[in-house]
Amino acid sequence: MKTALITGITGQDGSFLAELLLEKGYRVFGLSRRESWYRSNNATHLAGKIEILFGDMAEGVDIASAVQDAHPDEIYNLGSQSRPGESWARAPETMVVNGLGAVRLFEAVRHHCPACRVYHASSSEMFGQTAISPQNEATPFNPVNPYAAAKVYAHQMVKIYRESYGLYIVSGVLFNHESERRPLHFLPQKVAYGAACAALGIQNSPDLNEMGKPIVRQGKLALGNLDIARDWGYAGDFVRAMWLMLQQERAEDYVIGTGKLHTLKDLCKTAYGCVGKDWLDCVVSDPALVRPLESGQTLADPTKARERLGWEPTISFEQMVEKMVGAQIQRLNKST
Repeated sequence: MKTALITGITGQDGSFLAELLLEKGYRVFGLSRRESWYRSNNATHLAGKIEILFGDMAEGVDIASAVQDAHPDEIYNLGSQSRPGESWARAPETMVVNGLGAVRLFEAVRHHCPACRVYHASSSEMFGQTAISPQNEATPFNPVNPYAAAKVYAHQMVKIYRESYGLYIVSGVLFNHESERRPLHFLPQKVAYGAACAALGIQNSPDLNEMGKPIVRQGKLALGNLDIARDWGYAGDFVRAMWLMLQQERAEDYVIGTGKLHTLKDLCKTAYGCVGKDWLDCVVSDPALVRPLESGQTLADPTKARERLGWEPTISFEQMVEKMVGAQIQRLNKST
């Protein structure tokens, strides 16, 4: 039986990955802060099926202890400060967790578990304001926020540790991937929530946005820049790519995305269309929600993953949005 350690197991990706590994017969350990595990989270339903090790990705001792205790065959480093927008207000913390936390993990593997295979979660945010589209494994990085800068540092350190110490460490440069398990502060989930409120006739939502105001106020969903475009895929598909990367003979980095571009306006149209509403009647742009700098057009070229991993997405953009809207309607119905 293989053993895996997942950092960030209580998040969206961590919970989907844990389910996948359990289905494949793995013994699964998760590294989580104590307070994160004991409140309701995405992996709560897996209690009793996974083994939790308590610790913080900001603490090198916690990371080393987890590696020693689990002594895994595979490690999936998904733990991070995962909100690019919030990284402006939490720049030092973002660097400590997303940058130094990854390096401390690589050090722990080097000293305590050098035969272990390691997956590290990189991000399409690293491409930033790029003039090259689509982006592949050779596209230069040009980060425009503290989150992306920290991710670039960790991504470069993956290559350095792999080439300097011969460790099996890979990075997955994952483009935007969403699901019904995303927290409300993520943009696509916020749109799904707005559509659910419209379907239920909720004029002022019980949940608040990052400005401390109702996400839906007087029947309107306030968003930032409506002209952004992203490559959005389904998280359940993306964790399968993570696993495939660690099953290869050679450790290499891969870009993972759908290769299809959708605008925020497309997202709104699809979400509100799921409930028979016109998004133009329900969505407004609020300048206060616009980022200081916005990433350029990020569109994946997943050719390498398709040809070498045999990876293809199975859930379409429309199916993903429908899942998310349905889950938000169900959640709001339970809370009212």
